[in-house]
Parts: sequence; structure tokens; C-alpha cells
Amino acid sequence: MSLSKRPQIKLVSNSLAIAGSCHDTTTTKKEKRPSDGEHISIALAGNANVGKSVIFNHLTGSHQTIGNWPGKTVERAEGTLHFDGYDASIIDLPGIYSFSTFSLEELVTREYIAHEKPNAIINVIGASVLERNLYFTLQLLDMDIPLVICLNQMDIAESKGITIDAKKLETILGVPVIPTVASRGRGLHELIQRALDVAQDGHETKGNAVKFGDVVETRIEKLTRAIESEQLNLGYASRWVAIKLLEDDSEIKKLVGSESEKVVSTSETMAKEVEDVYKESCFSVIASERYSKANQIAAEVQRQEAVKATFSDRLDWFATHKVFGYITAFVVIAGLLLWTFTVGNYLSGWLSHLLSFFESTNPKLTGSIGAILWNGAFGGIVAGVTLVIPFVVPFYFVLAAIEDSGILTRVAFMFDNFMHSMGLHGKAIIPMILGYGCNVPAIYGCRVMGTRREKLLAAFAITFIPCTARTIIILGLVAAFVSIKWALALYAIDLVVIFALGRIALRVVPGKSTGLIMEMHPFRVPSLSVVAKQTWARTKSLIFMVFPIYVIGSAAVQGLYALGWLGPINHALSPVTVTWLGLPLISGILLVFGLIRKEMIVLTLVPLLGTQNFSLYLTQTQLIVLAFVSMLYIPCVATITALVKEFGWKPAGAISMANLVSAILLGGVAVRLLTLAF
Repeated sequence: MSLSKRPQIKLVSNSLAIAGSCHDTTTTKKEKRPSDGEHISIALAGNANVGKSVIFNHLTGSHQTIGNWPGKTVERAEGTLHFDGYDASIIDLPGIYSFSTFSLEELVTREYIAHEKPNAIINVIGASVLERNLYFTLQLLDMDIPLVICLNQMDIAESKGITIDAKKLETILGVPVIPTVASRGRGLHELIQRALDVAQDGHETKGNAVKFGDVVETRIEKLTRAIESEQLNLGYASRWVAIKLLEDDSEIKKLVGSESEKVVSTSETMAKEVEDVYKESCFSVIASERYSKANQIAAEVQRQEAVKATFSDRLDWFATHKVFGYITAFVVIAGLLLWTFTVGNYLSGWLSHLLSFFESTNPKLTGSIGAILWNGAFGGIVAGVTLVIPFVVPFYFVLAAIEDSGILTRVAFMFDNFMHSMGLHGKAIIPMILGYGCNVPAIYGCRVMGTRREKLLAAFAITFIPCTARTIIILGLVAAFVSIKWALALYAIDLVVIFALGRIALRVVPGKSTGLIMEMHPFRVPSLSVVAKQTWARTKSLIFMVFPIYVIGSAAVQGLYALGWLGPINHALSPVTVTWLGLPLISGILLVFGLIRKEMIVLTLVPLLGTQNFSLYLTQTQLIVLAFVSMLYIPCVATITALVKEFGWKPAGAISMANLVSAILLGGVAVRLLTLAF
């Protein structure tokens, strides 16, 4: 049935204490002051790209902790706000569009709201896309929770000729509505003040829930009464549970079924009755009526004036054009990598030269064990410094800038069809680009993917992407002693390998691919503070995890070699390294060193060969094959650690084994083909 034929949707108050807008209640409220030590929790909820993170950073500053939700690979951002005598915990919930169970982010958000029961929820809405954002707002109202609406990005709405009557919207929804421009800090003081007022009021400011058409609403009310009569202890509002049962939400049905199969059976009967009337699923009927209400509210409170196409609009057309869009995407990615490695090579050489005054930066394999261990630890520190500062920081800084500008989402959109061929969607291009800086934060970046299957496929592809350490190998072996053309050819071959193995992984990993739903916010000038904080958030994972592994691992592997414990590895691996791959005997130990830090393959060659001119001992074919195998074989220990943290030991082991087998097989093929060229 079309939306135009559906019954008129009305509003019903969740609380008898609310007689009109929230102003009617708050103006008569006595001023409340916090008691000593009183602590309040406030959660930020809303769609993606509406400015939640900007608000979170403004409110918490440096007082924030980034971790995972318990038992989940979804990032949890929590900070502390000291305001007017209050100590408030601010939780930035994942950006979602509904309370379905299609993604871990949606499940985490609704479980947090229901079970941890924050004192107030700030629903952040993008003012320029009010109707789309209200769909989620109406679901929050169904949950019967203390709510404040943050009408953010008012400047963007104004630039599009959109004016919104915030007072009228407040009256309709029954909760405070505060217009803000978070990027400039405008309206945030009033927002947090109203949120604290709501947190103090508790059940006095629950807002108005949507009343659906008669066919649906009658069954929601009956089901709500049935849930309440059974006295089910679910943690969620009875009305919200009734709606989710009619929507056939698997998690809620499982939860309710554990206490009352009768209620689940009743909900299935009622859902079937709705489907018989509308000739479509009950989930679709409820979603359509909720969208209809969002449209109705938006039409009542906003006015659209005619505006001319802006530069941002023209740029958006160009960046998503079926021809120019691909050119733009290529220029953005190529420019990012070229700029990073140009700057990185210069800074890395300068830093290495500076640090070499204190201790040799090349691995020491002879001498006293103490000196060898110190050289290894110092080499790990130098490797971390010369990797993070020259390569990673510039890479992530520019990446954060193009991400905040809005161009990166257009790049993801243009790559969507290509990524679907590997069972992924356009969003996967973002962590994959991160992988060219370092695979570790790129693995964590896979959290933007919707399902575990997609995260696993994206992480698998990322492990084959040449990070800055692998780039050092390609430049140090191939570009320096063969030619820059062969170095670039390795990058091109690597893309083919990623695509081919991605296709194989798609068939091996069970599950279905999902479509791309991504908010493309308007183009804007990047915020320096946002870019700096994003750069630090991505870089600190390297400092806290990669640095210790570099230092300890480098010292340990050099010490073991000096003690003679690793020497037999060369002979043990010779059937693979010498016979199949055509490499010199010392390659076995090089690949062991590379497990700790990939660039140690190049650095260790210097003391083993006694020269920096590798072409005196390795042929051009061997140089190319060694770089090729080093680029593909088992990820470094830091990357494996990240894989274990995100997916567990078995998937991490399977991915590592796939890397190793691919490197050996393709390396053997490469050496036989290269003998024809050299």
C-alpha cells in the first residue's frame, strides 16, 4: 500500500507530567544544584556525520578514553566533563540510523541505553537533513528515555536556504531542542545545561512517542498490555519491545521468548494480521509510517528557500560523476601516497642520520650479548621514530584532512562497485588506504564495516597492502638497485593479488554481502582541531602497541641470532628460499627478522653482506623476488596482534597462513618468469 493511503499518524505522550512543550515544564522547575560527588552520565546518539564526535571533543577535551565495548569490536569513546559543579561522563555512541540488529553498532547502542540507563541522551541531528535524522529520533522517543535534541550544523542548513523553527519542533516532540554549530562551539553551553536539567528531571522529560495508524497502533497497544501483564523484566520500555516484536527483531524475540513464549506467539499473530491488511511485511509497514511521520514533522517546522547551486554542489557533482569521479578518486589516493612518501623519505633519512650519532641504526650481530641487545632495542626505537614521524603522521594528517573535507566519502562511493566484487562495499576503501600507512590502525579501521564477515574480508585484504615498512623494502631493494619502474610494477601486481585473493576469500568465508549506506556530508574546509585529534587517535595505537613490540622483538631476535639459535633456520628453510624462490641462503634469517619489523629485512642485509651495495651479492631477479615475497608473506607481529585482538587466534592464524602460502607460491612463479626478463 502506498504511503498516501496510510492512516494519519498522531502523537501520544509517554508521560502524564508533560502537558505541552518541554518549556512548559522547565520554566516552573526549581533550580537544582548538584550534591557533593554527584555523577551524571550523558550519551551522544545519532546518525553518522552529524557532528557527534565534534561535540564530544568540545565537551571532553583531552579527558577521554578510547576502547572497545565489552565483548565487541566496536569502539567506545568516553570522556569526562566538569561543568557548573557537575562531574559528567560523556559517551559517544556509534553513529547509527535505526535500532535494528543489522550491525554491531546498532546492537551496542540500544543495549547501552537500555541496560546502563544514562541520565540523559543527547540526540544529535543534522539540521540540513532533518527528515532523514528524525527517523532515528522517533525510535528514541519510543524507548521512553530522558532526551534532548541537538539541532546541529545549523550553518550548513542556512547555506542551503533552510530555516527551522526549533521552538515548534520542541513542542511537537515534547523534549528540549537546542540549535548548535558544534564546529564553532555555538550553542554547546546551552545544550549541556539543558541536558543536565533533563538528567535531573529524569522521567519528567520523556517526550512524545509516535502514534501509528489504527491498524498498527491497535496491535502495539494490545501487545504492550500483554507484555506488562506478564510482568516481564526486559530492561526496555514495553511499548518499544512491542514494536520490535512486530518488526520481527530476532534479538528481542529471543529475549522475550526466554521469559514468555506466549507474548512472542501473540506478536507473530498480530504481525501477520498487519501484513494481511497492507500486503507487505510488518517491518516495512512500521518503517514506512515512521518515515511518513518524520516527513510530516519536517514539513511543519522547516522552510526551504530557493538557493543557487554552490561551489560545494558543483564539486559534489564532479566528484561523483561516472567519469570525473574515478579520476578524482585516483588523484586523491595517488596524491596522498606520493606526498606521504616524498615527505617521509626526506624526514626518515634526516632522522636516521641524526640518531646514528648515538648508536648504529643497523642491526649488530656480533660482539657482547649486552651490546647486541642494546643495539636491537635502540634499533627498535629508531625504527619506531623513523616510521611514525616521517611516514605515518604526515599520512594520517592528510588523510584526516581529506576525510573531514568530505572528499573521502565520495572516493568510497566511486569504489563501491569494485569493492563489491570482493564481497565488500565502498567503505572498505577507507581502512585499505589506512593500510598504506600502517596495517595496525587499518585493521582497527575495519570496524566501519557492518558485519563481522565484511570486517574479516577487509582485514584479509589489508594484510597484503604494502605499509610504509614494506615500502622501505621496495625502495631499498628494487628502486635503488633495479629501477623505479619495477618498484611501481610491484605495487600494481600487489593490487592484482589483493583482488584475486579477495575473490577467493569471498567464496571461502560464508555469508552475504550488504549494500552501502554512507552519509555524504557537504564539502567543507577541514577543521585543524578535528584533523589533529583524528591524527593522534590513529597514531597513538602505533606508539602504545608497535613501539614495545619493535623494541623487545628487535632485541630478542638479534640476541637469539648472536647466540647461534637462529642459524639453523637458513638451512631448514633452504628448500623453499633457495630451491623454490631462487634466493641466497641468508634469506631464511632475513624473513625471520622481518616478522618483527619488515624493514629489518633491508637493515639486516647490511651487516650480513658487509656492504650497502646489495647488487654485489644479489642479482636483479633476486632483489625483485625478495621484495615481492617480503611484501606478501606473514604480517609483522604488531599486525598479527591487532588481528588477534579483533577476530581471535583462529582467524588471525588463517590469515597469516594465507599470506605465507600466497607469498611462497607467487614468489616461485615470479622467479621463473623473471629469468626470462633478465
